[in-house]
Amino acid sequence: MSFDIFSYESLVHAVSGAAGSVTAMTVFFPLDTARLRLQVDEQRKATSTPSILAEIMREEGLLAPYRGWFPVICSLCCSNFVYFYCFHSLKASWLKGRPSAPATDLMFGVVAGVVNVLVTTPLWVVNTRLKLQGSKFRCADFQPTSYSGILDAFAQIARDEGVSALWNGTIPSLLLVLNPAIQFMIYEGLKRQLRRGVPRELTSLEVFLIGAVAKAIATTMTYPLQTVQSILRFGQINASAGRSKFLSSLETIRCLLVKRVRKYGLIGLFKGLEAKLLQTVLTAALMFLLYEKIASFTFRVMGLSSSQVKRR
Repeated sequence: MSFDIFSYESLVHAVSGAAGSVTAMTVFFPLDTARLRLQVDEQRKATSTPSILAEIMREEGLLAPYRGWFPVICSLCCSNFVYFYCFHSLKASWLKGRPSAPATDLMFGVVAGVVNVLVTTPLWVVNTRLKLQGSKFRCADFQPTSYSGILDAFAQIARDEGVSALWNGTIPSLLLVLNPAIQFMIYEGLKRQLRRGVPRELTSLEVFLIGAVAKAIATTMTYPLQTVQSILRFGQINASAGRSKFLSSLETIRCLLVKRVRKYGLIGLFKGLEAKLLQTVLTAALMFLLYEKIASFTFRVMGLSSSQVKRR
């Protein structure tokens, strides 16, 4: 089996990861809608996932929780393809069949995350705008947008706010590469523990559980930065703060975190965490399950299942 960066094996991992993530996100998409509203709409009184979903459907229609599904799925598919491809190709090229370790998994995860952020941030900026377009906000200074689709959103943002606005939230996104890196480090470590002494395919339940545990830990550790990331991507920063031109700066991140703590206390940094954990843990668990099954099936068809189990 080749260990080159441009290898068929890396492509299988990338396609499997992208397909698994798209399917899982589609299943749990309404939970992501609830999470995003709780993060960016500070005046909304509903504070739990069921209550905010009920409120959204009552005010905006039954299909409102799936608003912005297509751009999110496009962004997620591209993002996971890039991430899984980079992670597994770097790992294969570096290790060349040798056993991995938590430190190396974390390193590969960070590098793959940086590449992913720089390549796909414009897609996430656009999908955040489209996902929130037409939403009923409680914020008095909310300025509605009008995009007819993904390409129109790209064009309007670049024209009205400058091309650099497509990379709004890049700094917190770069900091947040720790999220998938920690997730993969824990996931790969738990896989090695379960396989210790007996190389084998994990059961569906084992994959689902370790995927859920890995994502829950990573999400809780990095959630405050995820909130800032959503606010910056949305682009609805109060002009009175005088910092709109520094949307991607560390100073803006600090100001947003301090403002949120002063207004809501430390608990404000974790507003929407319930919805995020529900969505991201279930989505990640299902994604890893589908990813493992798709990759395993593909390698089995190729006649490489045994060697692949040993190397992954």
